[in-house]
Amino acid sequence: MIIVTGATGKLGGRTVEHLLERLPAHRVGVSVRDPRKAQHLADRGVRVRHGSFDDPASLVHAFEGAEQVLLVSLDRIGEECVAGHRTAIDAAVKAGVGRILYTSQMGAARDSRFQACRDHARTEDLLRATGLPWTSLRNGFYAASALQFLESARHTGDIALPADGPVAWTGHDDLAEATAAVLAEEGRFEGPTPPLTGAAALDFGTVAEIVSQATGRPFTRTVVPDDAFHEQVLAHGAPASIAELMLSIFAAARSGEFTAVDSTLAELIGREPATFGTLLERAWAR
Repeated sequence: MIIVTGATGKLGGRTVEHLLERLPAHRVGVSVRDPRKAQHLADRGVRVRHGSFDDPASLVHAFEGAEQVLLVSLDRIGEECVAGHRTAIDAAVKAGVGRILYTSQMGAARDSRFQACRDHARTEDLLRATGLPWTSLRNGFYAASALQFLESARHTGDIALPADGPVAWTGHDDLAEATAAVLAEEGRFEGPTPPLTGAAALDFGTVAEIVSQATGRPFTRTVVPDDAFHEQVLAHGAPASIAELMLSIFAAARSGEFTAVDSTLAELIGREPATFGTLLERAWAR
């Protein structure tokens, strides 16, 4: 039995779909906050149980009988994030899970300039301390984040963002397929994986060229000072913590934290990962 948390989210949901291509449904289970949203999986024979990272007992029940549990990282920041992960890890230990897998990120480190990477590093420390077999999936930076940064440029033709550095933008679909492959081949990786990335690291100057080629429209790249970008984010109604988190992505990119590219993702899925241009075209076609 393999249990996936966050199975109604983007990465968890796609991972379950890929697992069902590899394994019979009775070997797949999901832990979700709202089982009604996973009815489509229950109808296909997947075990669906309520599990909340804020309710330890629910997670112990959701993880019952699992050989492996995939913990999809929470969309939280700082101590709130790590505390939720600690609850899930403790529940997995209590439930007698054989192996814990966790969706981490390339660049995970205690001294990262990006808060999420510091949170991932702390969670990996928690996994290491359990004494259980564990795997940390060092996912490439989600291309969906770059696409969000491009939303205003989609209308203006100008990519106006802080100074950045090359980032190995990587698609959710490829990462989900790789995650399913790792789950299906238990024990392939011990501890952190190599970076699971696309084949190229791109800065937003290069992205501007790719967008221009994909759309047939000219796109420019304008560097916005950090303080001006911070004020822009606040002016759009975001709290200061989100503005600082967004800025920290650019600070980490400038310091080279997301430049690594590796062939492991391609090896896991049996083909080259989707390029940023392909991911852009798919997203903007919608």
